Amino acid sequence: MSAVPPPTSPHGIPSLLAEALRGAGDVVRGEIALFRQEITDSLRSVVIGLAAMAGAAVFAIVGFLVLVDALMKWLAAVVGSEALSALIVGVVFLVLGVVLALTARSRFSLNGLMPTRTGRQLRQDATVIKEHADA
Repeated sequence: MSAVPPPTSPHGIPSLLAEALRGAGDVVRGEIALFRQEITDSLRSVVIGLAAMAGAAVFAIVGFLVLVDALMKWLAAVVGSEALSALIVGVVFLVLGVVLALTARSRFSLNGLMPTRTGRQLRQDATVIKEHADA
């Protein structure tokens, strides 16, 4: 004997629709919770990475300063004057800093920030759409 489904009543369809909407809402809430968890995990990872980079930068700067001090002491032994060695090392690093600053400044311009390829592509898309609309 086969099971015959109960006849659908007018009250059955709205309740099924309401249940389907509740189920869809549950799915959406679950997806939002998963999204929040993923974002939280990603942000935590980024913060840890930034903290590690900051620590690495501090150690690198300290190491660099120790090397500069060693260079100055070695140069002082070679030239026989601490003041002259400090002056030589200071001028070298000042020149390097100015060259890097000028190079960086030439890289930064407002024209370089404009999305030229995107603008060109949008103009091409508009032309194609206009041609199809005219045809």
